[in-house]
Amino acid sequence: MNQQDKGLVLLHGQPMVAHVARRLAPQVGRLIISANRHQARYAQYGQVVEDGEPELGAFQGPLLGIAAGLAAAAQDDWLVVVPCDTPFLPADLAARLIGAAESARAPLAYAAANSQRHSACMAVRTALLSDLRAYLLGGDRKVGLWQARAGGVEARFDDAPDAFMNVNTPEELAVAERYASQ
Repeated sequence: MNQQDKGLVLLHGQPMVAHVARRLAPQVGRLIISANRHQARYAQYGQVVEDGEPELGAFQGPLLGIAAGLAAAAQDDWLVVVPCDTPFLPADLAARLIGAAESARAPLAYAAANSQRHSACMAVRTALLSDLRAYLLGGDRKVGLWQARAGGVEARFDDAPDAFMNVNTPEELAVAERYASQ
C-alpha cells in the first residue's frame, strides 16, 4: 500500500480500521488495537497497545502485537484477533472461533474458508501469553507454526469466504471498494 498504514487507508470513505471495529465491536467486550504508529488516530476505535517488548527486539511481525493484546486482555478468558486490513469480517466471527476452540478443548482456533487458512483471524486463550513469549524468545515468528504448537484448531467459514478478503495492494483495495458498494 505504498508504505501507508493499512488500517488508516480509506475504504468506502472510512479507514479500514473503522470497518473492522464496526464488525467486531458487537461481538466482543472491548476492542484492543495493537499499533506501532499513529496511536492517537487508532485510539478513537479502541484501547491502543504498542506491540513492543524490549527483550523481544524491534518489529517482530504480528505475533508481537498479539502478545501485547494478550497482556492487555489478561483478565479475560479469550482474545479475538483480526488484522486491520480485513474489513468484511463475519458478524459471528468471535462466537464461531471460540465455539470451535471450546468444542475441541483447544486453547485457540483460527479461521479457514474454502480450504484457505486465515491464521491472522483467531481466538486465543489469554493463558497462552507465556507460551507465545517463549516462542518469540526462541526466535520463531511464524503464526501458523505457533498455532500448531499451541494446539490450535480450525474454525470453518466456508459459508463466508469473502469475509476474509485481505487488502494489501491498491488493486485489492479497488476490489474491496466494489465489494463494499454492493
